[in-house]
Amino acid sequence: MLSKKKKVMPQISTASLPDIVFMLLFFFMVVTVMRNQSLKVQIEYPKATELQKLERRSLISHIYIGQPNSELKKHVGDAPIVQLNDKTTRDLSYIGNFIQNSKDDVPESLQPKMTTSLKIDKDVKMGLVSEVKQALRKANALKINYASIPITTPN
Repeated sequence: MLSKKKKVMPQISTASLPDIVFMLLFFFMVVTVMRNQSLKVQIEYPKATELQKLERRSLISHIYIGQPNSELKKHVGDAPIVQLNDKTTRDLSYIGNFIQNSKDDVPESLQPKMTTSLKIDKDVKMGLVSEVKQALRKANALKINYASIPITTPN
């Protein structure tokens, strides 16, 4: 008669498990991009046919112009406002300081390559946009980009 011997399963080594968890944690910390500011204005981007993607995100300053969101509307009303990082304003004199602070964050050799991206709601009047552009001109921020979304064409 053959005796059946019970096979013993070898133990699985968990010694490398903390290393694997640490590597995954490190990977996600490096790859994840944190949003610097929360959007306080409502923006419906205009549509365009000729678009170009900006390459170096670290050299882009964003200015948002649009209707205040529902939470902010209670305090400031319905008129369009300008958002510079997390600050909202109707006083365009702050744009010069905003641009200067953005320039101070990058090396001097890269400052001429800086771009100001205007993210404007499609229903905002051109008068406000012109005033923002004049403030940018005074701050010597002459490289401007207008954000939009592509027009989808039916196939």
